[in-house]
Amino acid sequence: MTSPTLTRRGRVVAAVCVVGVGMALAAGGRSLEAVVLPSAVALAAGYVQLARIDEPAVRRTLPSEGFVGEGGEVRLAFRGRGTNGAVSPTYVADVDDGLDDGLEGPPGPVRTSVGDAPATYRVRYRRRGERRFGPVTVTASDVFGLFERRTVVEEFDTALAYPACREIPPWLRRALYADDAVGASRRREEFDRLREYARGDPLRDVHWPATAKHDEIVVKAFAAETERGRVAIAGEAGGGRESAGGRKSAGDRAPADALASAAASLALALLDDGVPVDLTLPGGEVSADPGRRGRRAVLELAARTGPGSGGVEEADVRVVADESGARYRVDDRAVAFDDVAGGTVGGAVEETVGGVVGETVVDAASDVADEATTEASVPRERDEVIGR
Repeated sequence: MTSPTLTRRGRVVAAVCVVGVGMALAAGGRSLEAVVLPSAVALAAGYVQLARIDEPAVRRTLPSEGFVGEGGEVRLAFRGRGTNGAVSPTYVADVDDGLDDGLEGPPGPVRTSVGDAPATYRVRYRRRGERRFGPVTVTASDVFGLFERRTVVEEFDTALAYPACREIPPWLRRALYADDAVGASRRREEFDRLREYARGDPLRDVHWPATAKHDEIVVKAFAAETERGRVAIAGEAGGGRESAGGRKSAGDRAPADALASAAASLALALLDDGVPVDLTLPGGEVSADPGRRGRRAVLELAARTGPGSGGVEEADVRVVADESGARYRVDDRAVAFDDVAGGTVGGAVEETVGGVVGETVVDAASDVADEATTEASVPRERDEVIGR
């Protein structure tokens, strides 16, 4: 922790003291008593107050992982480094938490009383990937604002920001797997296992006894369902050059960001339909099954992937991205992601399928009905794009 230094106000008061001493020597002691002594006492008190404080320990509480454009509250709690953990004495300070260029925080430092209350501020994810918080700069000031003392606490944390995901129309999703796959999964054949509810599951498959024992909807999976084919998605994005320090340049990030958004949007939509997905991107590959775990695996891979090629030639659909955007390629047909994608999807990571069982079942039934209606209304467009 640095030594106490004078603020602008402190320098003014110190200058007044110097001038007062000069006047006292020239004209008598009254100016010394009226101006210099109170100013000197204030300077001495401010210096002693800051000289007594110690560097605090910081514990940072981050918002939950989210999509680009989302965010939450960051909380910085301070404690002493002694055995009891108390900050003594408490003091007023401006707290500035370091944020990387993929985060948007407050316009300036947050003022708080260290030892009495935590410092809080709002943050927003501007770009996908691992976002870094820290270090924390604490600038303490005395009660008169004459001195300040600065310390930098080397406390770092990271949070994962997922790419912005958008809705994929039902006709495009359904065209990527066999028309009889959904029908086969609905047949009442041999019971196989229990699994998490996925959007599109029929209400009759809900296993109510298991659902009552868990915090999520549980459905029955039958033998026919387990045989449903997986959809293989592979992606590639132009670029690959690195700037100084190993960071991707802004020109390379754009195709990679478009790839991550398009690939994650399609994979999540298929998982919502109950279709397993094999996703291969330049950053790795995952085999995801319907449910929260599968969704999280897809989003984590998409958040971390960079430019390059997924290296899978025999994929059901390829996602190709460049400076002009991302495109879905199925056989020899291609469609632009921006032309078919709908509104932004948010909160998919932490969703608990509605939270309330009754509301969840109603929402699930609505989803099935809406998708069936939408699919029936656009058969010609689907056939043109996919080539059927």
